[in-house]
Amino acid sequence: MKRFIYIITDRNRKNLHVGLCSDLVKTLKFYSDMPTLFFDNAQQLNRLVYFEEINNEDMAMERFKFVSTFTRSQKEKMIRSVNADWVDLTIGLKYEHGMRTRTYVRPSFASRLKATA
Repeated sequence: MKRFIYIITDRNRKNLHVGLCSDLVKTLKFYSDMPTLFFDNAQQLNRLVYFEEINNEDMAMERFKFVSTFTRSQKEKMIRSVNADWVDLTIGLKYEHGMRTRTYVRPSFASRLKATA
């Protein structure tokens, strides 16, 4: 089963939170539904700036423990290596998740199916 290691931050990049989950989209929804769970309104963790997908649970747990021990500068360096502008990756992730779960039938085929039925 695949696991995700992620780093989420607030709009001012003041806090960097490392996490481990099996469904990244669901976890990000949790953070948006509970904005003041960890911090006050000014420091809401709502920007996904880094994530890794790991297919082995044991390896994911080891990687999570390793990344959790990083200093702030080490985390920043890791983020900048893949996301130099600290762009929020949530939008692209939600788009990709929607593409995988949505069933789509082209309109030309849908009208043919109705005509033959």
